[in-house]
Amino acid sequence: MTDYAEEQRNELEAIESIYPDSFTVLSEVPTSFTITVTSDAGENDETIEVTLQFTYVEKYPDEVPLWEIYSQENLEDSDAEGILTLLQQQAEENLGMVMIFTLVTAVQDKLNELVDEINRREEEKRRKEEAAEEAEKVLFQGTVVTIENFLSWKAKFELEMAELRRKRQKEEEQQQAGKIKLTANKTHG
Repeated sequence: MTDYAEEQRNELEAIESIYPDSFTVLSEVPTSFTITVTSDAGENDETIEVTLQFTYVEKYPDEVPLWEIYSQENLEDSDAEGILTLLQQQAEENLGMVMIFTLVTAVQDKLNELVDEINRREEEKRRKEEAAEEAEKVLFQGTVVTIENFLSWKAKFELEMAELRRKRQKEEEQQQAGKIKLTANKTHG
């Protein structure tokens, strides 16, 4: 027969030695305690922190313990739901064995994944902003003038101006010819 109380006491001692600074006993009967789990620091030294409350049930570890998120910092509600789902999945996989360390480790990994995702989104946002700034600079910067591209532009400009002068001259000649015809028609008419 399994001595649940003995297994729970042994696990509690182990957990207390593993997490001395983040472990707090809330009550003896039923055994209830919190463990604060903090992610690795991301960019800007931001972390995600969650305090998990565990309560042993009478037949733990043959039955899953009770748990809840006691407090959270920098954690979205949807991510908190994901952590609760992760705890349920991990607990079912580890039924029959003491599992608090496994559950806390899974949450630690999840928090680190969330920080990595936040960092990726911030990096992508920063890259897009830099690209937009660079595109804006190019618009305002224009083309650098060198002797070669100035002479090329000047040659094209002079050709275009010469073409415009020819067109104007032709139009003026046609207008003059039209005036002469008009005047000749009036005098002969």
